[in-house]
Order: sequence, then C-alpha cells, then structure tokens
Amino acid sequence: MHFKVNAIIPAGGTSSRFGNKNKLLEKINGKEVIKYTVEAFEASDIDEIIICANKTIIEELNRIFQNSSKVKIIEGGQSRQASVFNGLQACECDYVLIHDGARPMISTDLVNRAIEMVKDKKALTVATKTIDTIKEVVDGKIIRTIDRSKLYNTQTPQAFEYKLIKQAHEKLYGQNFTDDAGMLEELGETVYILDGSYKNIKITTQNDIDIAKVYLDKYNN
Repeated sequence: MHFKVNAIIPAGGTSSRFGNKNKLLEKINGKEVIKYTVEAFEASDIDEIIICANKTIIEELNRIFQNSSKVKIIEGGQSRQASVFNGLQACECDYVLIHDGARPMISTDLVNRAIEMVKDKKALTVATKTIDTIKEVVDGKIIRTIDRSKLYNTQTPQAFEYKLIKQAHEKLYGQNFTDDAGMLEELGETVYILDGSYKNIKITTQNDIDIAKVYLDKYNN
C-alpha cells in the first residue's frame, strides 16, 4: 500500500538577523540556500513539497523552481506556526515532514529514514545529542550545571501522521509555537527522536553561510 507523504518547508521569515537579503536566496557556489534544501527532498520518497513563502520572494521562488514538478509554492503566515498551518491546509496526505528552508545540509538519506520511521511512530523529530556543558544562569550567575546525558538539540525535519499534526495546529491555532513537535508535547502526545547530523545546521547569520560553504564544497566535489 502506498502512503502519500508530503513535505512542508516554512520560508516565510524576514531574515532579520541575517542582513538586508533574504537568507534563503543567498547563493552558495552559485545555488540558492533553499535550492539545496528542496533538492534533498526532491531526490527522496516525498510525493509533494509545499513551500510556505514570504510573499516578497514568491516570484523569485517561482522562477527557481519552475521546472520542479514536485514543488508547490504558497504564501506563508505571520509566524512559523501560521506558515506551517497554511501548508497543512494546502495538502492532503497520510504523513507530512516539516523542515526549515534554512537547513540546506539536510541529506536525502535522513529524509527517507524519517519517512520510514514516522509510519510506525506517528510523530518524531530529528535531533542530536547535546555535546556542550549546559549551565542554568539567573541574573548573570550560574545556578547549576544541567546533566547533558538526557539533552538533545532539536533539528528538522520533524515528521508526523498528517491528521495528528493538523489537529494539533487546529487546537493550538493563533499561538506562537516555533517547534511543531512541541505542539504535540503540549497536548500530551508522544514524540520520538531520530538521530540526526551535526552538519544539519540552520542558517541564521552570515557566519553560518561560511560554514555551509565549507561543507557543501566538500560534499559536491
């Protein structure tokens, strides 16, 4: 039996911490950040890719992906949560992966592993074990050192049974969650961990572009 699996890629941000240009359109080796992101999903077992974009870049995205048969571009919302909800309303599928447009080092293999795992677990997030020592700080003073053995750094994609995550968005509509797995946690649902990659960073600043360039130079040569 074939299950339909879609991907939603929120791309509605303003890149306020990046500079004057939208970070998703920044080029690395002649290719836009979001192009790297989408290509990993195009090569995967995903059936349809929905980009929920800031309206200021929709025209440019239509140009970039004019020959991409799996890609559908819609307008995002005023927040990440609103953008994802727009994407959920624009698709009908059995399972859905939600992935930040600004994570261009995602691998097709990891996408496919998330697809297979979600069919069994219904809700998961890609994450990496925390390797830094974490301090709890109040008013500039260290209060305690937190046991990192139980800590993970959340990444994307996050993968869900479609009906489950859509219901969560409907119940928590109008709030400001920045993490879809966190919405299910809020509602008492179980979310599982899929081990990710430390290379799967989110581009936020120009320094992140420099890091991505080093990796993508090596990966593509």
